[in-house]
Amino acid sequence: MEFAIGIPAYNEEKNIGVIIAKLHKITKNIIICNDGSSDMTGMIAEKMGAVVTNHEKNLGYGAAIRSLFLKAKELNYDVLVTFDGDGQHRVEDIHRVLEPVIKNNADVVIGSRFLNLKDGSIPQYRKTGIKAITKLTNVTADTKITDSQSGLRAYSKKAISEILPSEHGMGVSTEILIKASKKGLRITEVPITVLYEGDTSTHNPASHGISVILSTMKFISIEHPLKFYGIPGLILLSIGLFFTVWTIQIFTETRQIITNISLISIGSTVVAVILIMTSILLYSLVSVVREQRGN
Repeated sequence: MEFAIGIPAYNEEKNIGVIIAKLHKITKNIIICNDGSSDMTGMIAEKMGAVVTNHEKNLGYGAAIRSLFLKAKELNYDVLVTFDGDGQHRVEDIHRVLEPVIKNNADVVIGSRFLNLKDGSIPQYRKTGIKAITKLTNVTADTKITDSQSGLRAYSKKAISEILPSEHGMGVSTEILIKASKKGLRITEVPITVLYEGDTSTHNPASHGISVILSTMKFISIEHPLKFYGIPGLILLSIGLFFTVWTIQIFTETRQIITNISLISIGSTVVAVILIMTSILLYSLVSVVREQRGN
């Protein structure tokens, strides 16, 4: 199998040369997505023999991953390994994520930071955030993984051809898992070690978490509109009906309308009807689109 290592890079001139030099010991097939860098990231990568895809402006981590998928598909590689350009991943772990794909045991392999007994090196705030996001991902994608946000992954040719990320931000990691699960692709994990020493990470933890949560909610609303909109709608409808009955009962006994209670009944009922109608319309729209695509 011929594999390539893809690196999303934004202003990584301080790391990219060293990383490419190390990766050349494993393979010459290196793809760099220069995501609108304002420094010499792209120039350094080209000088060192990598295939470079340039974005005119910074589009985001997800857009860079999309470009890597498209280039790997264009060049007809059997496996694509994604490897972060911030210096946190170890070159030694690449073979670990490659092995299950090469042995045809998986289509998507995630390098998990939490399968390693030495995961104590992970800052506590990152560990808490990643595990919370991973639980949300597992519920959405119907998976049982431990690290949904790892950037060190391996994708088989089947995964490369069937998954095309659309999310531009950090939510792309979750999006890929949701799409892979939906298409029945085999997902597995292997233990890796991530290096957090020094100023390596370029991603703000707070913005990362918000981006992933919003992205996940978006995909839930598209994939399961009846649940996402319909269930809250039915709950609000029940609340609205309860307060409506209460308002009528008070009026019958006292000939008075309690403003607060009546406003709650009207507001809950109106919002409930909007949510229920949205769920039905979106479900119908998604069903039509899927039928047209032959899904």
